[in-house]
Amino acid sequence: MDSINQQQPEDNFENLAGSDAAKKMKTLAENANSCFFCSNIKTGIPFLTRPMSVLKVDDEGNFCFLSSNGSKKNEEISRDPFVHLLFQGSSYSDFLNVYGIAEVSTDKEKIKELWNPTHDDSIEGKLEME
Repeated sequence: MDSINQQQPEDNFENLAGSDAAKKMKTLAENANSCFFCSNIKTGIPFLTRPMSVLKVDDEGNFCFLSSNGSKKNEEISRDPFVHLLFQGSSYSDFLNVYGIAEVSTDKEKIKELWNPTHDDSIEGKLEME
């Protein structure tokens, strides 16, 4: 144990399940606002990663992102849907590590719900949801 934790013990790990886990993930993801979205996470080879902004986390703990139809990321997900999301809420705390399965959706109503005028106009009309 390092000297800081010897002098000031922390409760710095929670293993949550169900709705408690979904609520905690939603809070941490919304506070962080963005994450490293990692795909092609096969053991023994470098994974692919890029920063992405989380646009919504629903009550079940599903994350929503927007991307361009023909993005390399969407191609990667179609070949291998397993992804890893890495969040950091602050320099000192609030880390979130999520492993899951991604799917690309072209649900126009959901895209319209998530779209914000501050997003890059060059991808409007060419969006998919992950």
